[in-house]
Amino acid sequence: MTLPVIIYGNPVLRKVSRQIENNEKNLNAFIENMFDTMYNSEGIGLAAPQLDKSVQLFVVDGSPLEKDDPKLKDFKKVFINPKIEEYYGEEIFAEEGCLSIPSIREEVKRPEKITIQYYDQNFDFHRENYEGFIARVIQHEYDHLHGVLFTDKISPLRKRMLRKKLASIAKGKFEVKYKVKLG
Repeated sequence: MTLPVIIYGNPVLRKVSRQIENNEKNLNAFIENMFDTMYNSEGIGLAAPQLDKSVQLFVVDGSPLEKDDPKLKDFKKVFINPKIEEYYGEEIFAEEGCLSIPSIREEVKRPEKITIQYYDQNFDFHRENYEGFIARVIQHEYDHLHGVLFTDKISPLRKRMLRKKLASIAKGKFEVKYKVKLG
């Protein structure tokens, strides 16, 4: 089932999410809804707070970008209670956007490599290293679990320039082809 995406200005996007217990009620159904919503919104990553659920969970599917990076062909994962243990490598600027902040794309500087630990949908533990584009997507979604948006990581000057546009988004003045929920 496709759920509405929470839009900039809603307080849930600024909350630090709670850990998920192994016996979390309706978790598998929610994960399925997350993937449905992400696909119907043409996203490649989606965090639970973006669907009004303040829990430490995000999903990623890089397969739509396999033409640009063949390593993303089968990259479909669920990250539960993730913790980025290490950020390393060169810090690189790249353009980012977010389903919760429609019509804004900005250059964001992030480390090119990470080590992350997390549980998958079956609550099996993983510790993995990622680099490049997928490391960026993971960092972006991970930030959502801590109340951080990509616009928090841009220069103060760019933030000031976007202030009116962000205020308009918070008031619902934008167009998208997916279901949304305002503050």
